[in-house]
Amino acid sequence: MGLFAVAVVWSVVEGALRWLAAHPVVAALLLAAVGGGLAFWGVRRRERARWERVRQRGLRYAMPQIDALHHRQFEHAVRDLMRRDGCPDAVQVGGAGDNGADVKATDPFGRRWVVQCKHRKAGLAGAAVGTPDLHVLNGTGRPVHHGDVVVLVTNGRFTANALDFARDQRLHLVDRHLLARWAAGPAPLWELLRAVPPPRRPTPFS
Repeated sequence: MGLFAVAVVWSVVEGALRWLAAHPVVAALLLAAVGGGLAFWGVRRRERARWERVRQRGLRYAMPQIDALHHRQFEHAVRDLMRRDGCPDAVQVGGAGDNGADVKATDPFGRRWVVQCKHRKAGLAGAAVGTPDLHVLNGTGRPVHHGDVVVLVTNGRFTANALDFARDQRLHLVDRHLLARWAAGPAPLWELLRAVPPPRRPTPFS
């Protein structure tokens, strides 16, 4: 049955090719149509990519917008902000078995970012992010995810113990106030954080 089907298909193709050979004008028109279609598709694809880059460069969030997000949408928003900052490989990876990472990205200087996101519907009035979440991130951010910059982002606040722990372990914290500055743009996150590791790649100014 399979060989018969192949024979039928080949017969049809062979007949079509013979017909096209006998009608070169039609063949030329078909080739032109296919070529034009492929060219149009390529132009549209490049145009979509260009507009996506423009959209990301102009991406801004106000804090009421962020507060209204679902926690998974918050992760996607952080991913999009990283892309806006120049990290085209930024990806949302949060979910079951994420080992403490919700977003991963590589910045233009070659540094690998590992970001955990903690969304609070009530913002500053919500529960403060404490050391248990930082313990998980600290245990996986560098050993498992190979992060150069390990960050926890929240639209809320941190406990005093969390601030001390992060300082001791070289973790970067983005609280509501810093998130508001970052989300409003245009400065990338690495210009807003202190003591970010040096670039892995040479820069035009090095």
